[in-house]
Amino acid sequence: MVEISMLAILRREMGKGGMSQGEESKVEEENMAAWLVGVNTLKIQPFLLPPVGPHDVRVRMKAVGICGSDVHYLKTMRCADFIVKEPMVIGHECAGIIEEVGEEVKHLVIGDRVALEPGISCWRCNLCKEGRYNLCPEMKFFATPPVHGSLANQVVHPADLCFKLPENVSLEEGAMCEPLSVGVHACRRAEVGPETNVLVMGAGPIGLVTMLAARAFGVPRIVIVDVDENRLSVAKQLGAHGVVKVTTSLEDKNLEVDVVGVFRYKNTWPLCLEFITSGKIDVKPLITHRFGFSQKEVEDAFETSARGSNAIKVMFNL
Repeated sequence: MVEISMLAILRREMGKGGMSQGEESKVEEENMAAWLVGVNTLKIQPFLLPPVGPHDVRVRMKAVGICGSDVHYLKTMRCADFIVKEPMVIGHECAGIIEEVGEEVKHLVIGDRVALEPGISCWRCNLCKEGRYNLCPEMKFFATPPVHGSLANQVVHPADLCFKLPENVSLEEGAMCEPLSVGVHACRRAEVGPETNVLVMGAGPIGLVTMLAARAFGVPRIVIVDVDENRLSVAKQLGAHGVVKVTTSLEDKNLEVDVVGVFRYKNTWPLCLEFITSGKIDVKPLITHRFGFSQKEVEDAFETSARGSNAIKVMFNL
């Protein structure tokens, strides 16, 4: 197995979103992170932070979920056209507690519990100016090469991408705002509501959060399909009105379908938190496995997530 050399990368200081900067933040203890260094190879190594800028915060990570994209990077060192060419800190579904705030940050204070939106857009391109910042070509997104992720003791992140958690929302639920955002954005794009029925193709984590989001949007009937009986059982428990087991060989050449694409999300965290706070969405049953942050636990957690079976969302508690 060939691993990417850690020597040069560990000498380099990492900046906000994992991009290179010139100096490290003054943090008392050594900041450690889970680095993807080769196929099926993760190592907990030091992760140097940048200074906290005037509009930034330093956040101690408390809950980080494993996404399917994280598993793809681990297994193949790539996800679609994003290719890992040098060691990368993994993880992007996260929540934590603020430990330092920049001098211009007014809406957050030390000790606040926050959920982090992982993508930093440029706010200068036409797409950003149109409000479609999720499509920004200069997006710096946690754990998307060459940007580092958030499976670390601490990260530095723009304050405006950190959303304070209500008292009745846990840090794990805060981390679940990221996958839930995909479902919320999909429902917005599809313009679902009380007058639409919804068919969800696939009962994996994203299919399930899409189903939960559709219910919160008032959809009267939701049917979800999958090849896995266990996933369909979970979907039924979570409130699907109907479930259908399909086979991979099924073909139907008579569907008239309009396809609307979804890439990431935009302006979803406030609504996700509203849904969770009000009880319209309960993401807790989706968290099936929990692990700590030792070398062995990181390896076991990713193995559990990759195996699938009864694992839906695997969560790190740091």
